[in-house]
Amino acid sequence: MTPVFYVLAALCEIAGCFAFWVWLKLDKSPLWLIPGCVSLAAFAWLLTLVDSAAAGRAYAAYGGVYIAASLLWLWAVEGSRPDRWDVIGASICLVGAAVIIAGPRG
Repeated sequence: MTPVFYVLAALCEIAGCFAFWVWLKLDKSPLWLIPGCVSLAAFAWLLTLVDSAAAGRAYAAYGGVYIAASLLWLWAVEGSRPDRWDVIGASICLVGAAVIIAGPRG
């Protein structure tokens, strides 16, 4: 279930931060902060569901998933297609996240 929790957490974090972006950068209503705060709280809760003995390791692996999800958000929500360097960078991060998640622990 760890990959599912990471993907859901990434969507919640990005949506929450985007709500603040919309309010501050696009000069929209402060009401955007309500779903933003709820989404960020859901993000934090979802990361606690990750099966890991160490919070730092769970957060480090999550970083790679967050980067890839952010580029998908860029494309799907903001309408800007990631370029090859975005894809290469995100791929490197996902490989790193997989090593952290699946690496043998002694």
